[in-house]
Amino acid sequence: MRIALTAFARRRLFPADGRANAIVGTTPDAFTEHLNREPPLKVLDGYADFCKLHVHRNWTPTRCATIPITDDNRHLLRSGYEARNRDELPVLTRWFEGVEAPVAEYLLVILYSQAQMAREGEHVDADWGVVGCLATAEPEEIPMAPITMMRNALGVEEGGSGVPLDREAYRRSVAFWDTHANWREPR
Repeated sequence: MRIALTAFARRRLFPADGRANAIVGTTPDAFTEHLNREPPLKVLDGYADFCKLHVHRNWTPTRCATIPITDDNRHLLRSGYEARNRDELPVLTRWFEGVEAPVAEYLLVILYSQAQMAREGEHVDADWGVVGCLATAEPEEIPMAPITMMRNALGVEEGGSGVPLDREAYRRSVAFWDTHANWREPR
């Protein structure tokens, strides 16, 4: 099985601005080489048949993507409307500023099949394309953000995958994201 880094993931995981909440301590090419060389600890089913998550022990200094919201850090939450790229509509997002997350124990690499990548308009010269990566403390998936689930249900034209909304998965997502947030460095 061959894995390739998609252009979408390259921009999000290895941004040109070098932000600290991205994949750090490796290059995009070295990251992809590692994925193709080292077998995952386990493979999790994703939210659709075309999606798999490869669980790897973190070999980088990358920090956890999310932090629990507590009374001590709630005042550091920020929000704003943002788009993942210039073709998508901005959506309301929230994050921590001024909080440093612990180094992640695991990297959960999110893969889409070659056929799904083609459906979404991006050719990958591999069996699977990396579309994201979750840096976590546990070898388990963080629920997809509610807005991402909604975008997926809107379809490929709106930056999603075309997978209908699963109401129970959405409720589980809301329960998690009501008590957790991503983090980033102050702007």
